[in-house]
Order: sequence, then C-alpha cells, then structure tokens
Amino acid sequence: MTQRFHRIIPQGEDRERLTCADCGFIAYENPKIVAGAVVEAEGKLLLCRRAIAPRAGFWTLPAGYMELGETVAEAAQREAWEEARARITLEGILAVYSIARIGQVQILYRAHLAEPGHAAGPESLEVRLFTWEEIPWDEIAFPSVHWALQAWRAGRGQPLGAPASNPPEDARGTRPLPGSPPDVLAAPEPG
Repeated sequence: MTQRFHRIIPQGEDRERLTCADCGFIAYENPKIVAGAVVEAEGKLLLCRRAIAPRAGFWTLPAGYMELGETVAEAAQREAWEEARARITLEGILAVYSIARIGQVQILYRAHLAEPGHAAGPESLEVRLFTWEEIPWDEIAFPSVHWALQAWRAGRGQPLGAPASNPPEDARGTRPLPGSPPDVLAAPEPG
C-alpha cells in the first residue's frame, strides 16, 4: 500500500504539516543543524573555497550538516577534516545563528589546529590560511561566514563568553548576500 501525504493543518496543530491521508501520521519537518568552526593557525584563519553548489568557488568556513549519532562538537571536527583535512581542537562555542530562510541553526566553534597541516577535501577546491587583511571579503559564500569571522575578531585573545547571534539587522537570518542567486536554499550556509 502506498501512503499519500498532503499538507494540512492537523487537529491540535497551528500550521500546515505533511500528513498521511490514510493514517494521519504527521511527518514533522524541522530545521537542520550545521556545525563548524572558525579555525586559527599561526595567527591566520582557515577558509575553504567551495567545490560544490551553492556558491561553488566562494570561500567559507569548514562546516556542514550534523549526522545522526554524533555530537555538535564531533560534527564540527569531522567537517574540518572532510573539507580541510585539518585536525582541530575546539575552544568553545563562538556563535549560534538562526537562518530561517533555509531552516538552519548554525553552531560555530572557535578552534585552532591540533596538528600542522591542511589540504582540500572532496568538497573544497582549495584551502588557505588568511591574515585578517587578506580575507577575500567579496568572495565569501554566505552571510553567516561574515558574522562568524566578525565574532571571532571581536573576541580574539579573550575568554569565550556568551555565543554571538544574528546581527540585529538580520535577526531571523532572512537576507542572502547581495548578488547571491535565489536558489541558495539547498545546502548548508558555511560549508
């Protein structure tokens, strides 16, 4: 038997839900969690040039979707390895961003290289360490990368406090970068 799902407002709910027309099962759709890090090494920051859509060719942080069965910290470390072939030590949570337009919660750590070395992983065209002045700001892939880099700079050399959050001018994470194609809704913002 094939189940037929449609969008309705089920009894007791306040919004449309994907619901089975045959049995009433509700398939809840919830935000995805993205984990990543602003990684410092030798006084420079680690960035990855994306090899995949959206925003292929633009620079981002090593970050991506969490997998089932892992912690946020494990996901951030895995993503650093997958995208930048970097082993990292997490110092603590730097920022938590809500990106409502694409249904994401991004949790970004402040980190440093645990051992020397980095290289492009399968989702990166290249990986580089940048001084603050060298960061290619016009080639950054997503708004949250800008926010995280600014949060890192604001707290550099200080103990971590409360995590940074969305800037007041984009409190819900609804504004893409100027010039971004409208179809950047399919993949994680940072990496």
